[in-house]
Amino acid sequence: AGSVTNEIRQRVDSLVSFPPGYSAAPVGEQEIMEESFANIMNALFLSVIFIYLLLASQYESFTDPFSIMLSLPLSLIGAILGLWVWGSSINIMTLIGIVMLMGLVTKNAILLIDFVKQRRAAGMDRTEAVLAAGPIRLRPILMTTLATVFGMLPLALGLGPGAELRAPMARAVIGGMLSSTLLTLVVVPVVYTIIDDFTGFLRRIFRREDASSRVPSAEQQATVPNK
Repeated sequence: AGSVTNEIRQRVDSLVSFPPGYSAAPVGEQEIMEESFANIMNALFLSVIFIYLLLASQYESFTDPFSIMLSLPLSLIGAILGLWVWGSSINIMTLIGIVMLMGLVTKNAILLIDFVKQRRAAGMDRTEAVLAAGPIRLRPILMTTLATVFGMLPLALGLGPGAELRAPMARAVIGGMLSSTLLTLVVVPVVYTIIDDFTGFLRRIFRREDASSRVPSAEQQATVPNK
């Protein structure tokens, strides 16, 4: 429907301009599809917002969720590559798969960052905790990723009647899971250390300003009467 509508719109645009009061607009199936696209994009936006709110409340930090949510754009890279390899187009089912990815791919980053925070709370150095998180958390990350990929594989291959409609969703999920797993193990720990350094830098600045505001100036000390 989308390809046919685009071709018709090109032909309509090549015609002479419409008289006042007349216009051309899609109706029927194309109109429903455009409304569905808009609703899916709203759901995608809200899913990202709720993921941030949930992570911020869980870790009691406004900055830690950013290192975890970096896995979201990393999954989109794999989803687009997966669709390109399979020769699939972006449709409603593809966007549904991307919305699913928003909840699936953050799991890997949560496993890493949560382990790092637990070890740091126990007294371990940050660098040692980050280096230990990858090998220890690699097994559960691979288990859940491979379970998702192999579970979606029959659907991605288009086996069975009506599977060609749902196949793009599975292909987007498989590509997104594979790319996020490979990139999350490297990129997310690095970004976590950068954000942690930046947060520590801001805390030191605010502490200095707070301490300087509490220390009385020379003029204030001179006005204080001696007891």
